[in-house]
Amino acid sequence: QVALEESGGGSVEAGGSLRLSCTGSGITLNSVCANWFRQAPGKEREIVAQMFRGIATSYYADSVEGRFTLSQDSSKNTVYLQMNDLKPDDTAVYYCAADYSCRSLIAADFRYWGQGTQVTVSS
Repeated sequence: QVALEESGGGSVEAGGSLRLSCTGSGITLNSVCANWFRQAPGKEREIVAQMFRGIATSYYADSVEGRFTLSQDSSKNTVYLQMNDLKPDDTAVYYCAADYSCRSLIAADFRYWGQGTQVTVSS
């Protein structure tokens, strides 16, 4: 049984930083497509960053390019999203998602999800 668990969310002021963690069980995150999505109130869930088989440069949304960085720790089966220079527009629930293919950037195409972690950035 696959399970993903996020942690690391919180409230910060604009310009601050947070690091989100996604720990997997029943799935090896450095061997699959691991993603971070986010969903703000009233908006659709959108992809933030994608890592394919541990390659952190796979994909970043334009809105986070240069500010957010993916990394992974195989020993902990954990993928991280380092978020720097946070902006109020980054406020959302952040979700970890995974699957065995990286053919898509659309949320509906990924089968395994965490419960989400709230990130709130104040101006």
